[in-house]
Amino acid sequence: MQFAIAYHKKNQAGNNIVEQFKKLAFSPQTPIIELKKQTIFSENINTKNYPQLKNIDILIFASTHKSEKGEPSLCLHAPGNWRGNDLGGQPGKICPTSALILKYLFQRLNKIYNQDKHTLNKSYNITLEVTHHGPLTEIPCIFIELGSQEPEWLDSKAAEIIAKTILSLQDYKPNKNHIPAIGIGGPHYAPVFNQIQLNSNYAISHIIPQYSLPLTQPMLQQAEQKTKEQIQLVLVDWKGCGKSEQRQQITELLEKSGLEYKKTKSIKK
Repeated sequence: MQFAIAYHKKNQAGNNIVEQFKKLAFSPQTPIIELKKQTIFSENINTKNYPQLKNIDILIFASTHKSEKGEPSLCLHAPGNWRGNDLGGQPGKICPTSALILKYLFQRLNKIYNQDKHTLNKSYNITLEVTHHGPLTEIPCIFIELGSQEPEWLDSKAAEIIAKTILSLQDYKPNKNHIPAIGIGGPHYAPVFNQIQLNSNYAISHIIPQYSLPLTQPMLQQAEQKTKEQIQLVLVDWKGCGKSEQRQQITELLEKSGLEYKKTKSIKK
């Protein structure tokens, strides 16, 4: 399993995470890319500009998380834009990612946090986020973020938990029992998909939230094509898909695409 880390030096959380990672196990086998621009606006991340990414299976972006509520959080998500590009990337384009690695990292982050939370001076919320923001790259990637305000960005113990999670990729092996899937519906922090990712055999890659609906064929095609693994199922947060007309439109589009789908309420979690 070959992975790399990308961050921006002036991104306080990203810099903190990378410093903790280096203390744990700095190795020439793990490329650490210092980006020239803020992470979400760092376009042209490719093997031509960064030759050390040539044989990388997954690129991990270490970055800050910001939210209006300011809740201390450790977050994971795939990057990309379903519609506009107010926060980097390109409109209507998403990045490749891995359903299996995202699931692995989310489960590891929860486990390591529960083991180490006694070292923290506050509690953190561990959560997935839906697919959002830049940059756009063709290298399979995942964002892992520390937030949501400056005290958390500078929290070395929380950054160490994230660094340990990233380092655990050295031990990663695909789980043949996990079922690659994409998610549709629900709010930004995807509470239903959090439980599925943590407690079931479904491995979720891209998530299309309610605020990005209505669903279109290109969105669905991208979600499938930009997942490294072959998608076997679409998970639909039925209550989180708006009014009945919109739900019906989603159902018709999924049936037309030939993709099997399942409502999240039917999944044990």
